Amino acid sequence: MREADHHAITPAPGPRHAALDISAVPPQEREDTIRHALWKSFSRVDIAHHSPAGKIWGRMRLGTMGPVKLCSAQGPPVTFHRTERLAREDDEPAVFLGLQMTGTNLVEQYGRQSLVTPGNLVVYETTAPYTLHFSRGVGYHSFRIPREVLALPERLLRAVAATPLGPDNPTARLAFTYFSRLAVSEELHDGAHAEAIMEPSVELLRAVVASQLGDTGPGRVAPAEVPLSLRITQYIRTHLADPTLSAARIAAAHGISVRHLYTVLSRSGISLGDWIRSHRLAECRRELAGPGGRARTIAGIGRSWGFADATHFSKVFKQTYGVSPRTWRDQHHPAPARKSRTRKTS
Repeated sequence: MREADHHAITPAPGPRHAALDISAVPPQEREDTIRHALWKSFSRVDIAHHSPAGKIWGRMRLGTMGPVKLCSAQGPPVTFHRTERLAREDDEPAVFLGLQMTGTNLVEQYGRQSLVTPGNLVVYETTAPYTLHFSRGVGYHSFRIPREVLALPERLLRAVAATPLGPDNPTARLAFTYFSRLAVSEELHDGAHAEAIMEPSVELLRAVVASQLGDTGPGRVAPAEVPLSLRITQYIRTHLADPTLSAARIAAAHGISVRHLYTVLSRSGISLGDWIRSHRLAECRRELAGPGGRARTIAGIGRSWGFADATHFSKVFKQTYGVSPRTWRDQHHPAPARKSRTRKTS
């Protein structure tokens, strides 16, 4: 990272957030600094500024909330474009939820072009080219949600992509208020708080998509299809702690074949084994950081969420989160200091 970047990006409150103020960067380096910050922490896009280098300014807050990435931005007119090549190279398929706070945003994806005004939400995907054209400046919150977490079929996402979700949709109105507050509430972005609100946040976004496509038309939700994918993921969550949970059992519980089970999950971008493991790890992570984190052994918490082998649990936890389960617990619940004992002499 260049010296200018060190000055521009500074830690914000909380270990998973950073703030960028472009005014701290020499004018000739501002374009590169903005591009570096976005590519490293949020999304790889081409950026076309509408102002001369000396008049480029901007403020961004970048962070995470569990598996979700956040970006809040203010700045002058600009266009972001994700090319075919960048879309093909995406190694983590995701869905963006954008909140238009000020100005306007002309969004284009899948041949659809829509003007998004303040108070509206918009959804678009990382795996296909898109363009965001902020002609009046940027006042925007964006959530990057892994597609496997959202668990909606690709055809539904295509049907709603680049469509304003706004005041005429009561569910979207509720979601706009909720997500705009969530974007700026940093105390909710880390630790047990983030884990607790992740599922209801995702469910609210699913409800927005379902309500938008609930009327007749080519994007209408097929009643037998969408509920099935959601019922499957809900069933898995309910039985997540059961070490005997298997594809055969999940399929039998829903009256379908194992092959069809994998087909349904594949439409949502879900790999069954990876999905189960990641959600079990998230529950272990939540418990280790929660109030009862020291009430049970680390191995016991792992077993309670389906990890029978303590060594394997510790290994995959560290691979996923970058720290061991013990280190994660100690960060949230430091071990009490041991009292030294005075040896008695006879």
